[in-house]
Amino acid sequence: MPRFPLTPVVALLFLCLLPTLSFNIGVVSNSRSSGFRRCDKIGHSVRDTFTTQLFAIGALARKAKEAEVKQWLEAGGAEEVKNVMLEMSGDAHIEVQPLLKDAITKRRRTLSVVAEYKRNFKGDGYVNEIFEPDLMSPIFREFGASACAVMTDKRVGGCDYDDLKTVTDEQENSRGDVPGPLPVVCSDMIVADEQIARAKLNGAQAVLLQLGLLNEEVLKGMMEKAAKIGLETVVQASTEEEVKTAVSLGAKIIKVNSIEEIEVKEEWREMMGEDVTAVADISANDNKQLEEVEEAWKLRDAGYQAVWVSDCLYKSGNDPTEHAGAIIQAMKAKSSVKYASPRSKSGKGEGSREYLGDIMM
Repeated sequence: MPRFPLTPVVALLFLCLLPTLSFNIGVVSNSRSSGFRRCDKIGHSVRDTFTTQLFAIGALARKAKEAEVKQWLEAGGAEEVKNVMLEMSGDAHIEVQPLLKDAITKRRRTLSVVAEYKRNFKGDGYVNEIFEPDLMSPIFREFGASACAVMTDKRVGGCDYDDLKTVTDEQENSRGDVPGPLPVVCSDMIVADEQIARAKLNGAQAVLLQLGLLNEEVLKGMMEKAAKIGLETVVQASTEEEVKTAVSLGAKIIKVNSIEEIEVKEEWREMMGEDVTAVADISANDNKQLEEVEEAWKLRDAGYQAVWVSDCLYKSGNDPTEHAGAIIQAMKAKSSVKYASPRSKSGKGEGSREYLGDIMM
């Protein structure tokens, strides 16, 4: 069998194949290096065979991102972030204002929504394109999201730091209005301090750090450096072990990104303690139904204060009853799967006129 050199191009080719590979084999990888989890549908022997492959792909993802950051720095990015990097390495400490934590931590049994902007989607259940960030940003705010994120990983989300700047500027322009500006999270695959500095320069109030991508020591250092420039951190965990690690690191906001059952996520929530703001990622189903609204209600009842939603916001385009704003409001509804169903008359999802669901007698 021919052997290929591990170049950034080869790494990116592997990454492009990852969604298909993960979907077809249906395995679980609890590896800290990969951070990817899939349900075990085909038995332990096959799962173990492919776990090593997913482990390697996670390493390729990191290498590809590191190469991308290096290329950006060599093209002049190092000069752009030079002053912020000096602040991050200095002894001065800025008191971090918990804008994000306060925004998404509401009273008990009240759910907040972190709406993520991206341009790229996978699957047949999605629209081909969405509005530009300066048009989507006010929709998030006006329809009740408590915060927004921008997927600045070009390969995964199709956005870049210019999009992040557009969103942060649009939010800031609403200062003095009701509702006012939302805190914005830079949702990149962060592997270098320079990305944190770049997020700060482009107006973000927080950054996402992934335990599946960074080891404990590196992530702890990045949390401290982010704090020095006034940024909050959201720590992403995909396994029980990573949840425990996030808690031990003193993470104030923990985002769970896993396809484990609700009951398992509820156990993880209990591990975090009351002082931690728990956020659960909701993955989109590859269809035009809106079961994700029901999942949001279950997560709220399991003790999570917020859900992080992305692809499912755009599944129905700008249908007046199922556009991004309507889905946000449906997820925030004071409803329960015990008494209601997030179905509209079209049979897809809860409509913009009625957010309490159809009572099921």
